[in-house]
Amino acid sequence: MLPFRPPPVSDPTLILELKTRRPPSLEGRAGCESWSVDFSPDGDWFAWSMGHGIVWVVAWPLDSEKQDRKTTKRFKYKTSISTKKTDREDKSFSCGHPVWGLAFGPRPPKSAAWARPAKTRPQGNNSLLLATGLENGVIKIWNVLTGNAVFDLRGHEGVVRDLVFPQNGTLTLISSSRDKTLRIWDLAQKGKKVQVLSGHKDWISCCSVSSDCSMIASVGRFDRMACLWSLRSYTFMRNLTGGTRKTLYLQSSCDFSPDGALLATTAFSGSSWWIDLWDPYTAEKLATLVRLSASLRSSCTCFWKGLIADGCVCLCRALRIWEPGKKGMAMQTKVDRETNGLCCKYHPRGGVVATGTRDGHVQFWRVPTTVPSLRHLCRSVLRHAVSTHQMEPLPLPKRILEYLTYRNIPDRLKTCCSSSDDDEWEG
Repeated sequence: MLPFRPPPVSDPTLILELKTRRPPSLEGRAGCESWSVDFSPDGDWFAWSMGHGIVWVVAWPLDSEKQDRKTTKRFKYKTSISTKKTDREDKSFSCGHPVWGLAFGPRPPKSAAWARPAKTRPQGNNSLLLATGLENGVIKIWNVLTGNAVFDLRGHEGVVRDLVFPQNGTLTLISSSRDKTLRIWDLAQKGKKVQVLSGHKDWISCCSVSSDCSMIASVGRFDRMACLWSLRSYTFMRNLTGGTRKTLYLQSSCDFSPDGALLATTAFSGSSWWIDLWDPYTAEKLATLVRLSASLRSSCTCFWKGLIADGCVCLCRALRIWEPGKKGMAMQTKVDRETNGLCCKYHPRGGVVATGTRDGHVQFWRVPTTVPSLRHLCRSVLRHAVSTHQMEPLPLPKRILEYLTYRNIPDRLKTCCSSSDDDEWEG
């Protein structure tokens, strides 16, 4: 039985909140944070680190018998999956140390076969793995369906902060750590073949892989570096810099857009935070999303691709969603002054974002979707296969070229203004 109690829904976009049950002596103490959440590639499983070294994995969507009636009525997410199978039972993994990062894998390439309902999908799901990055530098690999530990990956000398499987179906795992390195593991050889990427000067807080599996992006917490690496040659490519700001700021997270043509990086400084949108091929900063918030200690961002639209998600004390190219936010939840959000993940079939919080709970939000234009769909398909360098020499009208290279995004999209903070953005 899941250790949660669904609370009354106070925000119309909040589908469900899972609250962990802990002894009173552990409530509010360090170690209870939910640092990472993830959906499986097919969207059939959800995992979150609920603090104190425990990871829960549950079948998605959640069994309606485990929710109170009020919450169930608000939850209208459809699925064709049967929850009567024995391997669909909830699972708890005890990792022995605090869990900072987790990722399901392998992640198969998106194709017609994996877009079909679960009943008609290829039956290759026995190899669904869950990688968990621990505070002691060890990465534990679990078999999701059996609930057994498969093997450990050792080599990092600091907290394993983030994990990601590339979207190509291979058993390759990329990890980032506070030991200032990224490591690329071949799980087909039980992690014995490792590539180490060095170059950051301080903790690496996040890493991401482009949709064509050619690039890795990583951001350093304190060194202000947003680096791009080649996943094919395992070499450093370039560092993204957008000028020197007058105040000290910390890099928090990064993520590629679904077509790989944009890279979003999140940073914060004192009472303000922002998202920069970059062209990863030219290192050009295309736009900045700005939002001011008091006493912000962490934030995260992720690009999402739902059933019918693309957008950018950011989480701090509220969940905010933008559609690149449009001014203003597509969605903002109510601001929660009590709990900071730490992580977010979009469901692969769309419609839902899961967020983990500092108190170890997890929330599921219904997110808006809009019908994309035909030209946007054409741009997305084209940019998945064509880089900016290949695009620029084409004999295209300037307006079309700007659209295809995302240079039509306003230079600076503000959702909240404050004259006292303008100097911080000079230079």
